[in-house]
Amino acid sequence: MTVAAYLLGSISFAVVMSKVYGIADPRTYGSKNPGATNVLRSGNKGAAIMTLLGDGAKGWLAVFLADHFASALGVGDTAVALVAIAVFLGHLWPVFFRFVGGKGVATALGVLLGINPWLGLATLATWLIIAYAFRYSSLAALVAALFAPFYYGLLFGVDPILLAVIVMSVLLAYRHSQNIANLLSGKESKIGGKKDAAKAAGKKK
Repeated sequence: MTVAAYLLGSISFAVVMSKVYGIADPRTYGSKNPGATNVLRSGNKGAAIMTLLGDGAKGWLAVFLADHFASALGVGDTAVALVAIAVFLGHLWPVFFRFVGGKGVATALGVLLGINPWLGLATLATWLIIAYAFRYSSLAALVAALFAPFYYGLLFGVDPILLAVIVMSVLLAYRHSQNIANLLSGKESKIGGKKDAAKAAGKKK
């Protein structure tokens, strides 16, 4: 299950949807991050929405299936925790795309929704509040990642899945290290920015 989860996570919907919609590879413009926020910089909202849904769905599906079959296979929360980490690692370092992946926000949300809908919704609400207030996707992701383990602990206490949530939060913060530097220096792009849109929109590389 862990290997299958990693392979599922390795499907980069930002790259796939960019090809489907005929726009430039998101690894060639903006932040060069294959994620929904950077795809949005192309000006193609449809591609960005489908990227967001796809990256979130793979995280949810991996954890949902692991939880569903855990009892039948004689495994417990530890297996679900490993699957959660594996699908997230697949997104960050995808084997299908030379280990160049996204920052994991949508996939992490999908994983949290798969663990428990209330956990996912609480984390999503945190992201939305910060994003609406400050217009920085990266800042919203970092704050949501900080609160996700806290929400899980309140709901379920300490167990192997809490450790998985903590690991994902730490990795997500690590993947946003450049964004943290940009935030501190005032150079971070805001949500809806059209940086390099003319280069990206309508051009397939």
